[in-house]
Amino acid sequence: MSKKTNRLINETSPYLLQHAENPVDWYPWCPEALEKAKKEDKPIFLSIGYSACHWCHVMAHESFEDEEIAKIMNENFVSIKVDREERPDLDDIYQKVCQILTGTGGWPLSVFLTPDQKPFFAGTYFPPADRYGMSGFASILRQLSDTYKNNRSAIEKQTKIILDGLAQTSELAIKPTNLDRTILDEAAINLLQSGDPINGGFGPSPKFPNASNLSFLLRYYELSKISRFKDFVLLTLDKMSAGGIHDHIGGGFHRYSTDSKWFLPHFEKMLYDNALIPLAYAEAFQITGDKRYSNVVRCTLDYVLREMTSPDGGFYSAQDADSEGEEGKYYTWKKSEIIDALGSDAGETFCMHYGVTQGGNFEGRNILHVSVPVEELASKLSKSTDEIEHIILEGRAKLLKVREQRIKPGRDEKILTSWNGLMISAFAKGYRITGNNAYLEAAEKAVKFIESNLANGDELKRTFKDGKAKLDGYLDDYAFYINALLDLFEVDSKIHYLSKATNYTGYMVNHFWDQNTGDFFFTSDNHEQLIVRTKNLYDLSVPSGNSIAALILIRLYHYTQNQDYIKKAEKILNRNATTAAENPFAFGQLLNTTFLYVKKPKEVTLIKADSKDAEEVVNWLNRQFLPEGILAVINAKDGLAQLHDTAFFKGKEMVKGKPFTAYVCKDFSCSLPLHSIEDIKKNLKP
Repeated sequence: MSKKTNRLINETSPYLLQHAENPVDWYPWCPEALEKAKKEDKPIFLSIGYSACHWCHVMAHESFEDEEIAKIMNENFVSIKVDREERPDLDDIYQKVCQILTGTGGWPLSVFLTPDQKPFFAGTYFPPADRYGMSGFASILRQLSDTYKNNRSAIEKQTKIILDGLAQTSELAIKPTNLDRTILDEAAINLLQSGDPINGGFGPSPKFPNASNLSFLLRYYELSKISRFKDFVLLTLDKMSAGGIHDHIGGGFHRYSTDSKWFLPHFEKMLYDNALIPLAYAEAFQITGDKRYSNVVRCTLDYVLREMTSPDGGFYSAQDADSEGEEGKYYTWKKSEIIDALGSDAGETFCMHYGVTQGGNFEGRNILHVSVPVEELASKLSKSTDEIEHIILEGRAKLLKVREQRIKPGRDEKILTSWNGLMISAFAKGYRITGNNAYLEAAEKAVKFIESNLANGDELKRTFKDGKAKLDGYLDDYAFYINALLDLFEVDSKIHYLSKATNYTGYMVNHFWDQNTGDFFFTSDNHEQLIVRTKNLYDLSVPSGNSIAALILIRLYHYTQNQDYIKKAEKILNRNATTAAENPFAFGQLLNTTFLYVKKPKEVTLIKADSKDAEEVVNWLNRQFLPEGILAVINAKDGLAQLHDTAFFKGKEMVKGKPFTAYVCKDFSCSLPLHSIEDIKKNLKP
């Protein structure tokens, strides 16, 4: 006998579908639900989460599957379930409400609203019944229902307090400033002071990767040549790649570490982390030439290709922390499993390297982490480092085959334009440092997927699942995807990438720009009206749309010489740079963009024939750390005619008889045609 389903059965979001058989009479966020609340004068219970969220699953099992609690909800509330990854606008508004009321936020987010969407109570996870001094969810439902029915004035008073607080948070305290190196100096010093000098990363536990902050410190090292900024980043990257947050068997990174040493992860895997983290490792490789960093990039991108890529080329959103009802079961090991798979000698060596013991280090099982480094293990076992590395590489491959036979964690297969933009950029960067054509092809295929399924003219949709694209794109969708198109243009300078980037930027400026304050709204001017129209300026788990928008405006300005682009970028940076210098942790990407503006880009055009010499210079250029670079790599056989309408390419031609011709431009002055790596190096020097 099939279970009774609610309205969520018609949705495409895996998170909403997880709740489709709840006894709760759930609605998605829709006009029907809002109208019902008004018509019946019932408060709204708004529950926001995402498919890979562990505590969302817990609250669902404890409360939303409970018949008695569902009965209270159905009789007294209109209950709405929202996937935060589909509706980041709603999540942004009501997370701020939760922070106003409780000082913290998170998921599941539980908010109670009046029928006109005004919040009067909020929290995150609630247990089903009273315990440990926490009110149970059933008690909260009864109390709030009673207050709404019998003390409406208290509700109205509370909503006014919250809305006043929300109005104050919608705009940062703006501190206009001059954009110069002092901003970068102050930010770098403040950011390094917040770093953990022992374990790397920022602050105590829990620890998040914060890849944009690491990239900023590498840029500041490039600017200042002060080695402690680079050394801190390399320490962090080394500790992360050695820790349990890194999936040593399958590649990729878990969402964050619950401890300060990067050992115990929260096991869910998010697409955005596995797009942003490789960028920092790729830049570390460009600076040091150390293949340990490029290997992390390869393993991470290979994981995404294997586990997170749809047959049509779009990238899926997330993998759960849990499998078979247990957090981390898929990723952890008993020592006996490893010995059985690898044999006694190789297995013992493998276990020594990764800290595997009979008793385990996590609920009787083992989280793999580098406990004894390769060099130390080689010395201890009187073997060469090559022998040890071979044992470890072979062991990882064998254990991956064993792990593939396990029941896998759930996978959220919705495809988000913004996160796909981040991933396209990662594959473009991976191609640059490795030369692996599979990475370039993955990036190109993902662009084709978005253009075929999520684009309509110059407009973008937010999400795609089960053959359906829906929800108008947010600022992040436009900014991240435009940036990805420019990243692809840098490594494969075909005019359609630049044309699409320019067209989408036109739409973004026309529909998201706030003429009064000089930055971008999170939603377009034709978006559904909510209680506030928010802006996102903080770079946290993902960069803010404003920070990336400023970056693409600077990049496009140098390609096109369109003055409007640079003026808008300057407005965004001017409004926020002082705040970013004072609080750099929350503005990593804005500081990276400020670096590009202050340092002034070096424009490099490389026109190449099909030859070994040309490929050698392309590979060399791609492996340089040029964070201020605006690049173009053009295949001469494709011709320059289409590009010559763009300011960046005027007057630049391939010199006949040469395998390649390069031009380096800075401050509106260009070099003569260059034909050797040595000449390019000389012109790239400050």
